[in-house]
Amino acid sequence: MNHPIPVIRTLTPKAKPADESRLGFGQIFTDHMFIMDYIEGEGWINARIEPYAPIPMDPSTMVFHYGQSVFEGLKAYRKADGSVNLFRPRLNFERMNASNDRMAIPRVDEDFCVEAVRQLVRLDADWIPSAADTSLYIRPFIFAADPFLGVRPAHTYHFLVILSPSGAYYPQGLNPISVFVEDEYVRAVKGGTGFTKCSGNYAASLLSQANAYRTGYVQVLWLDGIHRSFIEEVGSMNVFFVIDGKLVTPMINGSILPGITRRSVLETAIDMGIEIEERMIAIEELAELSAAGRVSEMFGSGTAAVISPVGTLKWQDCTMTFNAGKIGPVSQRMYDTITGIQYGRLQDPHGWVVTLA
Repeated sequence: MNHPIPVIRTLTPKAKPADESRLGFGQIFTDHMFIMDYIEGEGWINARIEPYAPIPMDPSTMVFHYGQSVFEGLKAYRKADGSVNLFRPRLNFERMNASNDRMAIPRVDEDFCVEAVRQLVRLDADWIPSAADTSLYIRPFIFAADPFLGVRPAHTYHFLVILSPSGAYYPQGLNPISVFVEDEYVRAVKGGTGFTKCSGNYAASLLSQANAYRTGYVQVLWLDGIHRSFIEEVGSMNVFFVIDGKLVTPMINGSILPGITRRSVLETAIDMGIEIEERMIAIEELAELSAAGRVSEMFGSGTAAVISPVGTLKWQDCTMTFNAGKIGPVSQRMYDTITGIQYGRLQDPHGWVVTLA
């Protein structure tokens, strides 16, 4: 689907950031956004690109009261030759539809959404930074739009895509972080919404994150909601361990987000000849393996950081240290390979990249 989407260009372009070393993350937004509407009985209609602006909403708009909303996150990368890459964008909209199904939101046309992102990114291509390891963050989201107080699926929705130039995630280098095991609160349970990117999942994680910061840790490791034993995610990222030379990660079980970077790490590991294992991992088992010197690395994976190495993990009275608190060889190789493909520095053996002229 390549037909052009109607565009209303801004009459008041914003000043673009002068210093790409100070972009930060999610603080600056481009000149335009994509919008389309859903009306029950008509489907998704009125697709258009228009100037970035506030959204007028009634105080009774259902999303404020019942939280019916989902989102995605992906990036556009400036290559050395000036062209732009998207990384596996269709998977984001496949996952958005999985979230939509769980949240009783109408499905979107995945191919059309990819094309909408392509056209929006092309329009605001001058906003894509070119400094090392910077990118253009892309945020698609859907929310219930009925002005109505009542617990039911909405009859109307808005779908938007906004863009934000973002700085290097690791301006001081790829340094390992410290993580605290959360054993009081839980993120999700099987049968709930843990496998979706719905807004409520992230709101429920904020207290634990704040508690971790106060005690000197950067992230939280979540355990399962039933046994309070099995490892699930680290912060908002999937988590990996190198155990006896194998790359081990919790299996997708309905309460863990099926990350696109997670999938890319597993497929890259196969390319590298690294044995992979997806299974349930108890925190007690990890502590025993770590004490025996069998866990050489731990890292998280996600869109924002790609790879986030973990130096120390605190669980009750046990502190586990991985690779002497330094980034390990598997973590480094994964980061270099995946970002190399994203920025066009390395060959893309799987056709993951969509290049925009």
